[in-house]
Amino acid sequence: MAKTQLNVRVDEATAEAARERALQRGVSVNRYIEELVLKDAGEVGQTFVEAAADFMKQYERVFADEFGLDPGPDRLRPAPDQGSAHHREGQPGTT
Repeated sequence: MAKTQLNVRVDEATAEAARERALQRGVSVNRYIEELVLKDAGEVGQTFVEAAADFMKQYERVFADEFGLDPGPDRLRPAPDQGSAHHREGQPGTT
């Protein structure tokens, strides 16, 4: 992967802390900062996934009612009396 140069300004204490931490880990300051950013980005992604899962859990019944699905413990499936959601009138894939 191609690298891009990024210049940042930090106070001396922060710069020294970065150097010390990188040395303790046996990596360059560049690699240390890169790992911090990747970790932070991963945490944001995980936070999004958790929030999306919570949203779906909270509104599962709304989606089930709207699309004629019977919520199960692991997934939504067509309700027994509704048939497939893909064949309901007004839904995509209907004729």
